[in-house]
Amino acid sequence: MTIDSPVASRAPAAPANPPAQPADPRVRAMRLPAFFDAAPRILMQDALAETLGAAEGGIIEYTYADAVKLAGHSCPTVAGAYLMTRAALAHLYPRELPQRGGIRVELRGAQEEGVVGVVASVATLITGATGPGGFKGLAGRHVRRGLLSFGVPMRGEMRFTRADSQAAVEVSFHLDALPRSPALGGLMQAGLAPGAPAEAREAFAHAWQERVRAILLDHADDPELVSVE
Repeated sequence: MTIDSPVASRAPAAPANPPAQPADPRVRAMRLPAFFDAAPRILMQDALAETLGAAEGGIIEYTYADAVKLAGHSCPTVAGAYLMTRAALAHLYPRELPQRGGIRVELRGAQEEGVVGVVASVATLITGATGPGGFKGLAGRHVRRGLLSFGVPMRGEMRFTRADSQAAVEVSFHLDALPRSPALGGLMQAGLAPGAPAEAREAFAHAWQERVRAILLDHADDPELVSVE
């Protein structure tokens, strides 16, 4: 039964879908490579997002474009981190949606070592696992900080562990399994040279993204590229 009050009766009902904001004309400049849309997507369930009304049922879909926006660039490292996270989650949650915020992520390398920090940031985006500076929780639940660690001895490159069952899996990315085009080195040198013409920069960028495309579309499920143990 609904109890009406004078205030409630005068308040206009909030629209289910508020009007869209006018598009910023600058957005037209954001044109991502077409293959981004064809890359595998990762579906998660986030109890915190459901609790706070951010996503119905807590269902959130992550795409490779999301990882690119986080990193600010698209490269084999970002693609490899994305695929490693995808493979680990598929192994840990074979018949249910992976639980964002319920997964511990550990990396073998130190945070400042090579591209380890970049790899970790992609895993954090998807799993919600963070270090000491992360979300401290709500009413004693949904704690995200303390779920990300570096410099942990292991055979693999990363380890993902379910907080509920302690089931764990290690994953590694083997970029050497996908030899790069012999022409890429020369294109990189020409494209990154000071004062390089637009044609040289564009040729390098195209070749670079073609390598990323091959990783994400042609070898997404290649055990030689992403190993699980």
